[in-house]
Amino acid sequence: MENNQSNLAKAVIAVMKELAGVEKNMTVGSGRNAYKGVADKDVKDSIRPLMIKHGLCILPISVQENLNVEYYDSVNYNNQPERKAKVFSSVTTRYKLLHESGESEILEGLGHGADTQDKAAGKATTYAMKYALLYTFMVSVGAIDDTDTTHSDDVPNAPSSGTKPKLTKKLKDGARDAWKDEARRKGIEQTLASYEVSADDWKYIKGE
Repeated sequence: MENNQSNLAKAVIAVMKELAGVEKNMTVGSGRNAYKGVADKDVKDSIRPLMIKHGLCILPISVQENLNVEYYDSVNYNNQPERKAKVFSSVTTRYKLLHESGESEILEGLGHGADTQDKAAGKATTYAMKYALLYTFMVSVGAIDDTDTTHSDDVPNAPSSGTKPKLTKKLKDGARDAWKDEARRKGIEQTLASYEVSADDWKYIKGE
């Protein structure tokens, strides 16, 4: 933050003092693959009134997108083969946080989103804005943030050529978190296709 930004700093601190935190009230997925998340609406509804109260606003000023499209074969509801696409969007965003005094600061955000149609970019920019707000005002989210629940040792390595690793109980129990990013990009079926999965394993993961 540049010099002579005392009004902006005081306003940000005032918001931080009044904002207790945001709970993870949104359930994503179902069964054993479900996890708790914080809704974009809950974040904005919590922060927006306090920003207005203390003379703050935020404006998006740039978005840089990295788009990746993966095609795969599937079947439709009539059990006919069809070609589908999985769109993965990763964005780096910049925002200007302004105070009514004219003082401002540039913020950056990072987001990603996956979709089978045209919503990947929207999901990615929503994610970026949500976490830019949460981190700017140091807002606590639930008991523990998602990044703290999965150790890097629990993330399965890519299988070597010609060999599929065994799906251990630890990996099955950690599928919700350890495979979350990969599953968002590829879909859980394609993610599990990289492993040696029995019918019983598959039922266990789905929570049946």
